[in-house]
Amino acid sequence: MTEIKGQVVEGNVFIYPKDDELTMPDLLKFIGKNIELSGEYKHNLEMYKGNHDILNQLPRQFGPDNRLVANLPHYIVDTYNGFFTGIPPKVTLEDKETNMALQEWNDENSLQDKLSEISKQADIFGRSLTFVYQDEESKTRIAYSSPMDSFMIYDDTVSRQPLAFVRYWKNTDGIQVGMVYYATKIVSFEDSKFTEETPNPYKLVPAVEFYGNEERQGVFDNVKTLIDELDRVLSQKANQVEYFDNAYLKVLGVDLDQDGDGKPDADLIGNQMIYSPDADATNATVDFISKPDGDNMQEHIIDRLVSMIYQISMVSNLNDEAFAGNSSGVALQYKLLPMRNMAANKERKFRQALRHLYQIIFSVGTVLPEAHSEDWRELDFTFNRNLPDDISNDADTAQKLQGLVSQETLLSILPFVDDPKEELKRINKEKQDNMQQALKYGPAALDQDKPDGDDDADNDE
Repeated sequence: MTEIKGQVVEGNVFIYPKDDELTMPDLLKFIGKNIELSGEYKHNLEMYKGNHDILNQLPRQFGPDNRLVANLPHYIVDTYNGFFTGIPPKVTLEDKETNMALQEWNDENSLQDKLSEISKQADIFGRSLTFVYQDEESKTRIAYSSPMDSFMIYDDTVSRQPLAFVRYWKNTDGIQVGMVYYATKIVSFEDSKFTEETPNPYKLVPAVEFYGNEERQGVFDNVKTLIDELDRVLSQKANQVEYFDNAYLKVLGVDLDQDGDGKPDADLIGNQMIYSPDADATNATVDFISKPDGDNMQEHIIDRLVSMIYQISMVSNLNDEAFAGNSSGVALQYKLLPMRNMAANKERKFRQALRHLYQIIFSVGTVLPEAHSEDWRELDFTFNRNLPDDISNDADTAQKLQGLVSQETLLSILPFVDDPKEELKRINKEKQDNMQQALKYGPAALDQDKPDGDDDADNDE
């Protein structure tokens, strides 16, 4: 019997011995485990799209059967992703020429849009995968891949370096096929056997896994049970509202028989009426049957659930009245602190993943010349949180710090200054231009140095 070498550790991370290549039994084991995990990934995606569990429950046999969905996963993901990548992160190099080539490649590959989608996948699934490939024109491209049909395998060393990247899918005949990307080669497989091999031009596993935390948890994973309960309570409340609308009218001790046939007029009697003329006429009653009112209790649990969902997911409820009504900048910062902390941790993970991604991209010499293949070490990543800017307050702060810190630090305080170093260069250039203009047009300038038309004394004569 063939020994299975692979294992799955905390965070559903796939581990394999460093110096071994995947055997088919081990590969099938990993694929089977990922298919098992994809059930949870699909569930998260359905929750994000609004297809919650309550919509798939068996119908009630009696009474109203409303199915209301409070799609907070969509709000939480989009709010947090907009907070993290709403202002696209900047990837730059210090050298002007190589930076220009880098920006052209970023724009050509729509890097900012892809990063936003990668970040959103990480928020929904807990992880996202990006792989590098050469297109038909031998240009270096990147694409993001869902963890539902792809995964990374790491070696069993302390550093957990990438060992292989696996993609799989069903072909038109319904047969499972896929590809295993090693650092040295790319191996295709079909059904239960390996097929062809092709060389890997990058000399590195051409894929990177993006995630926001080591546990690979999505942003709403910790509140899924609360969201399901909120759906149930809202639906039950809607059922009770509809049930109250269908109130029964009781007519007791009143004879509604108009024609003497012993029966009340058919026009007076409906399906929601209780009629009893035999009761004591002196205590005749005509009113609606009252029903117990649990509205306060329902409203309380709804408010509690909504509050806990935002609190535990650590994403601020921007529609909260207390949040919107507080104009204090310090108070707003404290309300955003949990989301800022979570985003700071995610940023550190993304910086590391992006640096490794560019290491792969630069390795083939199609984006930058081969002499600059190590420039991925010099990359500068700038992430800015997408928040309303109080420009007046920032300008006042910068003004008060004049003389205490450098001009570059002052400029970095202003949110509308993207590159403080470049802004300093523009400021210095403007100063030099103004000085040259002053010298050129000033009274001390020689007449032959002045532009035509400035010799006012001679021209007036």
